[in-house]
Amino acid sequence: MRIAILGAGPGGLCMAKRLLDAGHRDFVILEKSDGVGGTWHRNRYPGCECDVESALYSFSFAPKPDWSKPYATQPEILAYMQGVAEQFGLLPFVRFGAGVRRAEWDEAAACWTLTLDSGARETAAIVVSAIGMFNALAYPAIEGLDRFAGTLFHSAEWPATHDLADERVAVIGSAASAVQLVPEIRKVARQVHLFQRTANWILPKEDVPYTAEQLEHFRRSPEAVAARRASVQAFLDEFITFANAKRIESARQAAIRNLEQVSDPILREKLRPTHAYGCKRGLLSNDYYPAFNQPNLELVTEPIARLEAHAVVTTDGRAREVDSVILATGFDATRFLSAIEVVGRGGRSIEAAWRDGAEAYLGITTSGFPNLFMLYGPNTNNGSILAMIESQVEHVLGHVQRIAREGLAWIDVRPEAMAAYNEEIQRGIAAIGVWQSGCNGYYRSPSGRVVTQWPFTMAEFQRRTARIDPEVFEVAARS
Repeated sequence: MRIAILGAGPGGLCMAKRLLDAGHRDFVILEKSDGVGGTWHRNRYPGCECDVESALYSFSFAPKPDWSKPYATQPEILAYMQGVAEQFGLLPFVRFGAGVRRAEWDEAAACWTLTLDSGARETAAIVVSAIGMFNALAYPAIEGLDRFAGTLFHSAEWPATHDLADERVAVIGSAASAVQLVPEIRKVARQVHLFQRTANWILPKEDVPYTAEQLEHFRRSPEAVAARRASVQAFLDEFITFANAKRIESARQAAIRNLEQVSDPILREKLRPTHAYGCKRGLLSNDYYPAFNQPNLELVTEPIARLEAHAVVTTDGRAREVDSVILATGFDATRFLSAIEVVGRGGRSIEAAWRDGAEAYLGITTSGFPNLFMLYGPNTNNGSILAMIESQVEHVLGHVQRIAREGLAWIDVRPEAMAAYNEEIQRGIAAIGVWQSGCNGYYRSPSGRVVTQWPFTMAEFQRRTARIDPEVFEVAARS
């Protein structure tokens, strides 16, 4: 019963670890890059770090008592993921440089045929997609991107050899990655122009590095580490559903106070969000607003008209000459597994199945695609994704064990069960008013349906995934 895991990020590593725990060794992790870590291997821009406390943005089976500070940086998180792969013996199962471009279900053989980027093929009885949300880069529709004669790159493809020292730099985009990288590149660049379309709510971070005494306490007391993890989850669970109006207003006021660090009142107003707090992803930074008090950082709110060979031209006719352009424009987060070509039962593509937006039962299984499971799939984004992934992995492992125990050829979620589940999820999403307040963001598919967010608590997701209801799935015995 060959199992193929797509991606060696947090989801893929967690799935592999639990398969080994359960005695399954006939699996492979197909990873397109040259290292483990997923988004933390790919995103290496200056200032990159997590916006969930590391006490919860880590695996329950691999607690780390010595994070340097509450919100770990990308190098520290990547080292943690690499350590997990080594500690649990996962590296021998990883095949690097093996990106998957197509997956097709073979009805007669009851297995998946995977076509790699190299053209080679693999077969697997079960496929677990761990490519998640953040794999397809989003590029802005700006005239002249291909005509710019300087250096142009996406923030998720940061070139290791390019030096921004003494350069004039344009940053297009002002959300999560820009908020982290702009204060850092401003320290070395001659001039930075940040092109903002929409101002974001930005909270301060309680992120003072741990003292030597605190770290020693964590090392000596696993109970303290577990208690901190539970405390962070309880806080987030109360926050992420937007049901506690008092706490949400407290956060909004903290963001307003954070904005007051900008000394220029005109600039401060340009940085003030106009949408409801929570309509878009909330951001965290202690450095972003103070950076605008420095003379070599300019906020540009006029829309971009085009790029020329050596300049960014805005609609007011002004041309700003730059040496490098950084596209901090994020990801096409609504595509999920459709970022690769997937063909299921009856030759139906997953793009066709998701023509109105991605959907899956528990965010894990989509009807018409047997023995195909997703981690960080549709409507599973909220709180700490690592905590959510652990719940998803346990659910997938239950299916794997059932297939093996009962001698099944395949298992597939019933379409009516998936539809009923997703109707419930959309009702839950509709009940969160701030998500319906009309701002632009990555939550919605082109049809307008929110396909990324989980509207309940992480504890509720864990409860729902802990049991497999056999009535929800149809199965076929192995001949």
